[in-house]
Amino acid sequence: MMSTWIKLHEIAHARAGDKGNRLNISLIPYDPVHWPLLLEQVSAEKVKAWFAHRGATQVVRYELPNLKALNFVIDNVLEGGVNSSLNLDKHGKSNSFRLLDMSIQIGT
Repeated sequence: MMSTWIKLHEIAHARAGDKGNRLNISLIPYDPVHWPLLLEQVSAEKVKAWFAHRGATQVVRYELPNLKALNFVIDNVLEGGVNSSLNLDKHGKSNSFRLLDMSIQIGT
């Protein structure tokens, strides 16, 4: 079997929230069979690099095995937060779509 690259949005959906300058994104596979791919390939380091252009300084990944989901807490990515940012998406909701644009490898 050959490996191929896919976008996360092909196998998962995401939810986002924020508090101040901290963004919280949950990544949930449509089918639990893809849970191991997320565990293996969507690391805190990779997410931090993915959001580096937005100023991310730290990412903590929480594994939620009962839900087959990952939760990422990303610091300093919201340009100061809701009340101080000139960003159109002050609440960080569209950042979940940014994460879903990340590619991962499937197959062997």
